[in-house]
Amino acid sequence: MKSKRIQLKLGKFLVVHCPNSKKFALTIILQKTWCVAKPSSDQATLLANINYACSHVDCQILQKGYACFSPDSLISHASIAMNLYYQCKGRNHWNCDFRDSGLIVKTDPSYSNCFYA
Repeated sequence: MKSKRIQLKLGKFLVVHCPNSKKFALTIILQKTWCVAKPSSDQATLLANINYACSHVDCQILQKGYACFSPDSLISHASIAMNLYYQCKGRNHWNCDFRDSGLIVKTDPSYSNCFYA
C-alpha cells in the first residue's frame, strides 16, 4: 500500500511527503513553481508522461472519485502527474522536461478541489 501524500503549511514553507523516496521536500512558498504539460503535447506523449511519473510517485488523486479526476482528460491528468513528480524530485527544471513536453509555470494551476502540490 502506498503512503498518502502529506502537505503542511509552515509559515512561508510547504512540506510535501514524497511516498516512494521516504523523504520530505521543503518548498519555499514565495518561489513556488509548478510543472504542467505543454498544450501542444500529443496524446501518446501525455500517456507516456502519466505512466512514467506515476511509476515514481503516488497518483491516486487522479483516480475516479478523487479530487483531480475531473476533468477526465489526458492533458489534465498528465499535468497533475508531472507536477507531482516535479515537486517530489526537488523542483529542478530537468524534472519537468519530460522529453520537452513539460512547462514550468509560476501561476498555481489548482482548480476547484484539485490542489497542485
